Amino acid sequence: MGLMYTPFYMDFEESEWDQISNNPAIFQTIKDDVTLDIEDISHKSYKINFKKGGKIEMLFVVGRKYRCIWNDDDLLNPIK
Repeated sequence: MGLMYTPFYMDFEESEWDQISNNPAIFQTIKDDVTLDIEDISHKSYKINFKKGGKIEMLFVVGRKYRCIWNDDDLLNPIK
């Protein structure tokens, strides 16, 4: 399970993602090899590549940041 905190709400391209839940906000890829650029709270940038059907959950948490959660099996190249 992947977990990252970011100070930014991400925009999801409608041609690549569907929002499948509102509470919590869950987005699912509609095609293969979709990349998200995420900057964590320490300002380190990551490129995360999702398979078709991959999901990411975003939840607003205290301190003006967002918690992003995904299943590593949904990634093309899991983060080491």
